[in-house]
Amino acid sequence: MPYLTSAVLGAALLCFAYLGLRARRADGPLDDYVTARNSQSARSLGVSFLASGMGAWILFAPPEIGAMVGPLALAGYAIGSSLPFIVLSLYGPVIRRYLPEGRSIGEFAEACYGQGVRRWVTLVSILYMACFLAAELTAIGAIASLLSEVPSWLVVMGVAVATLVYTAVGGLRASLATDRWQGWLLLALLVLVVGVVIWVLPPLPENAEMPTAPSVNALSVALTLIIAVTAAELFHQGYWQRVWAAETNRALGRGALLGGAGVLLVIMAIGGLGMLAVMHGLPLGEPPIPFFALLAEAPSWLGVPALVLAVTLVASSVDTLQNAIASLVVAGSGRRGLSIGTARLVTVLLMLPVVVVALQELSVLRLFLIADLLCAATVVPVLLGVWHRMSSVAAMAGGVAGLVGAIVPGWVTQGSLMAGVQAASFPGGIPTLSPFLCALVASTLVSLLIAWCWPATRAPLSAKEARHDHA
Repeated sequence: MPYLTSAVLGAALLCFAYLGLRARRADGPLDDYVTARNSQSARSLGVSFLASGMGAWILFAPPEIGAMVGPLALAGYAIGSSLPFIVLSLYGPVIRRYLPEGRSIGEFAEACYGQGVRRWVTLVSILYMACFLAAELTAIGAIASLLSEVPSWLVVMGVAVATLVYTAVGGLRASLATDRWQGWLLLALLVLVVGVVIWVLPPLPENAEMPTAPSVNALSVALTLIIAVTAAELFHQGYWQRVWAAETNRALGRGALLGGAGVLLVIMAIGGLGMLAVMHGLPLGEPPIPFFALLAEAPSWLGVPALVLAVTLVASSVDTLQNAIASLVVAGSGRRGLSIGTARLVTVLLMLPVVVVALQELSVLRLFLIADLLCAATVVPVLLGVWHRMSSVAAMAGGVAGLVGAIVPGWVTQGSLMAGVQAASFPGGIPTLSPFLCALVASTLVSLLIAWCWPATRAPLSAKEARHDHA
């Protein structure tokens, strides 16, 4: 059985590598390598957003939230995961007009505020994506241990190397090409695995009750997840690459909405399995893993397609993250003359520390939450850059106010600054609403106040657009 599983996983990864390498442009410039500018239709973008937005985390987090907190918190998670795509559908076309030759959210920040804000935004974005990348590879190692006898390190290395081959060679076009296949494959495998699990379960016990938490607690968790996930994913460079990859503004808007709707439905469906596991009274494990508790009740042969599903989920997000981090580093260098060879070398080198961290099988949840909080403190000042009154002072002050706001709740309740810092670093990896909410509110209010009282002298967006259109 381990040999069969290894063969199936190897075949899947080889197929992804073949599809990615076939899509490369051997003679394309660096700009095409990192943006595939103006090349993707709405449907292609929609499937790509779905595939790159999914990951092995959907087999852990949504079922656990559904099982432990109930449908209200699950709805918050689903909304938080899909809301960034709605923001991109509305905000992306504005940024395309404002920065038609852009490559990253860092370049947008520089165009609005200058190099200082760009460096901060780039740092936050890379930190978030590196945590995401390490988490995905760690998760596939854990899933391999749960579902098969294949060594977890072998699966981690297999996914890392296979995706690195085609992203390093083919760039964003390779990632987009594999996303189209991975998106449909993961939907098909999800339907198969979920359908079989539900089919083999016995009827619900008469005393079965849907898991619920007190409304205040459930609402708090829902709001925390909406703020944390939305803010963090707006610093996902992979999504911003697709803003400039869209054929037109209309294609971007429709593609982002399609991807967001797909993410919403998938998370609600997979999270519902967690509630189903509780209603059937299954042992969830410690820490709770409801999806795999349900899988244990299914036929043993289902383990292979479930593992292929997990590998597909991880590959679809890892290849996006690999190219996204490399493109951010290349764009952040400020040197438009960089070669594709340099970009490929950056892609390879950035994966080395991530794979080392993933092989340690550490929990990266706390790092994830800290990175999410940095994003929540920064996201509004950055997005307000399209407002002509915003200045770099207002943006930086807003970001600092967001960080201070994150510390204030713990500082006030526990009576010391260090206690506030400790609370904002999420000891135990437990997300709480107050740091996220205060960071978001403080950064927004301070940015707006300074921009209103001391406006920038730069031209408004409409004037810049007019000059661009005239040119």
